[in-house]
Amino acid sequence: MMTRILLIEDDADIREGVRLLLSAEGYEIIEADCGTKGLEQLDESIDLVILDVMMPGISGIKTCEEIRKVSYVPVLFLTAKSSETDKVMGLMAGGDDYIIKPFSYAELLGRVKALLRRYHVYSGKKTVEETAAEQTIIQVGDIKINELMKGVWKNNRPIRVTEIEYKILLLLMKHPGKVFSAQQVYENVWKEPYLYASNSTIMVHIRNLRIKIENVPESPEHIKTVWGKGYRFE
Repeated sequence: MMTRILLIEDDADIREGVRLLLSAEGYEIIEADCGTKGLEQLDESIDLVILDVMMPGISGIKTCEEIRKVSYVPVLFLTAKSSETDKVMGLMAGGDDYIIKPFSYAELLGRVKALLRRYHVYSGKKTVEETAAEQTIIQVGDIKINELMKGVWKNNRPIRVTEIEYKILLLLMKHPGKVFSAQQVYENVWKEPYLYASNSTIMVHIRNLRIKIENVPESPEHIKTVWGKGYRFE
């Protein structure tokens, strides 16, 4: 189910900019130009409310107070005011975070994703993307691969690897403990017939991988060499 965001903002230009940004990220945006219309569109399907503080009619602070009477959905305030009093008022009304106008779209997107992530964990709701990501995570010890993102982490810190290094590591980690000969590694990764000269190419990539993921590359804990047979991941 697509993540739904309710955007309550009286400025049409800001609404359009935020809608274009978040729609491009795969979110469904429901728009309202005042607090009254926003409250009418609030239901259990909404995952986040982005709420302007200064609006005609019902203010953003009052709108948030009304939201909190019926829902714990996260609320991100858009405010042109930056005083501590205004921030405190928004948080006391039940807001979860605030961003000061004018804001960068990168900052807005970061705040939105952080609030959604916490809300989904708290409520037990997961997006299709999050569910898919969880299903494509491979972890052995302190090394983790996310196939969806094609990323590698050690102790939850990202490790930069080349495409070939990634493919070798993925092959080994999908079958921990299994010994892969140089020929099997080459034909699985390069998708070409193995030649004896290819052995040195594999060794170079394995060495580079060890430098990146092992605590002591000369005494690897993960990528083991089984002499005369090949490599295995532990």
